[in-house]
Amino acid sequence: MPEIIAGVAIPDTELARAATALVRRVADDTLFHHSRRVFLWGSLKAAARGLAVDPELAYVGGLFHDLGLTAEYGSKERRFELDGAEAARDFLLEHGRSEVDARNVWLAVALHTTPEIPHHLAPEVAVVTLGVETDVLGLDLGEIPEDRRAEVVAAHPRPDFKNRILRAFHDGMAHRPDTTFGTMNDDVLAHFDPTFTRTNFVDIIKSNPWPE
Repeated sequence: MPEIIAGVAIPDTELARAATALVRRVADDTLFHHSRRVFLWGSLKAAARGLAVDPELAYVGGLFHDLGLTAEYGSKERRFELDGAEAARDFLLEHGRSEVDARNVWLAVALHTTPEIPHHLAPEVAVVTLGVETDVLGLDLGEIPEDRRAEVVAAHPRPDFKNRILRAFHDGMAHRPDTTFGTMNDDVLAHFDPTFTRTNFVDIIKSNPWPE
């Protein structure tokens, strides 16, 4: 029997179990519980919107979306979202999912910090952003009934989550600050480091080598 939380069935397949084991091994409690909540919130909101989502793909997208913040999967020179996206794509292909499926989950993970765009793509892309926006930003939290919220948080607690997730973001990006240009991630680095200097888009345009 699959585990059911707040009316959402956790996929009980070999692929899903392997995904759980992988993320449980490399992520701390904060990221693991956050990632499971992302799947649950996204599934609840997708169902309310009438989106038909492949639960296995939604589960991998939710679990892998912050994998690039971990020591094992984080790189030194590219955005953490891309690290997680590449890991998710490789994992799905290794477990027999199609290139199309793997690409949609790649997009879900790569774009989960990019506002609006994921909502206009495949349901398997949108579902991850719906979950992230709910758990991190509290967007449209009222759409989820209080009893469902309580059940999810009982299964996957969020103690001091706001501070802990900000610290996880910082720790996963501080060694590659240039990758935060053009994203909301530079807000995190600036929050923890008052000496952090953001790359300025206007300055790049005005100082580029094109003649006037």
